[in-house]
Amino acid sequence: MKVALCQMAIEFEKKEVNTRRVISFMEQARSAGADLVLFPEMSLTGFSMNTALTGEKNRESVERMCAAAERIGIAVGFGWTALTADRDAGGAQGENHYTVISPQGEVLSDYVKIHPFSYSGEDRYFAKGDATAHFTLAGIPFSHFICYDLRFPEIFQAVSGQAHVIIVAADWPGSRREHWKCLLKARAIENQCYILGVNTVGSQNGLTYTGDSCVILPDGTVAAELSDEEGLIYYDLIDDVPGYRQAFPVKQDRRVELYTKLYR
Repeated sequence: MKVALCQMAIEFEKKEVNTRRVISFMEQARSAGADLVLFPEMSLTGFSMNTALTGEKNRESVERMCAAAERIGIAVGFGWTALTADRDAGGAQGENHYTVISPQGEVLSDYVKIHPFSYSGEDRYFAKGDATAHFTLAGIPFSHFICYDLRFPEIFQAVSGQAHVIIVAADWPGSRREHWKCLLKARAIENQCYILGVNTVGSQNGLTYTGDSCVILPDGTVAAELSDEEGLIYYDLIDDVPGYRQAFPVKQDRRVELYTKLYR
């Protein structure tokens, strides 16, 4: 299958503007033969914690993207903010979602960010997710995480028993770009799976983003990359993960039961 990573310059808190641009990129990706196009974290608003402005109670963006995916005939992954009816124990009322929709306009997977970025105060506005997410497209098993989740290798190990491709959608600032690059490669090598890292680019709410979106092979090789400019990366994805794992069977030596005891 052909995947497209859209390294997008998101206009801060301008949902309608960004939604129109996302749909335009979907059309562009489909014209180039892509089967799946992926966008950064909070694709429609940028990394905003103004949940009163950006949050949705009725999932209108999901419905709109479902209609667009069906009309265009392409699967899409995008980020958005939900408003929940009840606050969690910390007072947060928002949820940072990443949703994947099929070319038939059906929701394949919906994920809530497990690790809100407390360094920036995200945890004060966004509740913590408590479940991983999986979907299958063209016979290939995927999972997906959001931005700061990248710093927590345990959840990647948890999903890679099933997933052969892991998507990481982010608004990752350029000041920590070397961390982004290094951690993406590490997660690919550790889990012997494909990592698709898709980040925003440009200036947004006082921060600079350099993109560095990339496709990383299960051996850590960077197969495609884009930095410092908006654009689409295309890659013809073949599920050769079983071959990698059979040739170098690291996972058979993992001692999950022991690791669980060590965490207690």
